Amino acid sequence: MGRIEAVLFASASPVSREELARVVGQGASVEMLIVDIQAELTGRPYELAEVAAGWMFRTKTQFANAIKVAADLGDQSLAFTEMEMGVLCAIAYHQPIDRAGLKDIFGKDVSRDLLARLRFKDLIASGPRSPRPGAPHTFVTTESFLTTFDLQNLRDLPELDLTAGNADEETRTAQV
Repeated sequence: MGRIEAVLFASASPVSREELARVVGQGASVEMLIVDIQAELTGRPYELAEVAAGWMFRTKTQFANAIKVAADLGDQSLAFTEMEMGVLCAIAYHQPIDRAGLKDIFGKDVSRDLLARLRFKDLIASGPRSPRPGAPHTFVTTESFLTTFDLQNLRDLPELDLTAGNADEETRTAQV
């Protein structure tokens, strides 16, 4: 257990099961050791969480304000504008997607600056070339996206409620 804790403590990113198995040897059950570590952390201000196909120590959310104050981080959170969040969601659900695909979703061009900000925050990256004429670049989410939003993989994204959007459109049409 100590070796797994040491590796996880020293890592700033999720550590895969395979990496942990190399640390303790193939004969040990990584899963059982993880469960034992999680049990020992009950009541502690941090936890061992499975994110982005790996494991990492994370501070429990209820202590976020205390950390901001102690570290004098101010408002350095990953604050998003409504458009940034919309584009990030569109990429997450429709990846790989190019700028033309994003334009189809939003009804207007998505600025290169907005995409650059999401790329700078390491939430999106370039994906495969699109089969459209000119083979434009596509965008995909990153492992950092999964970690930031506490997801193990993209299947953990919430289901889209497409009926809500249709109801809003019907309401707008009825009001006109």
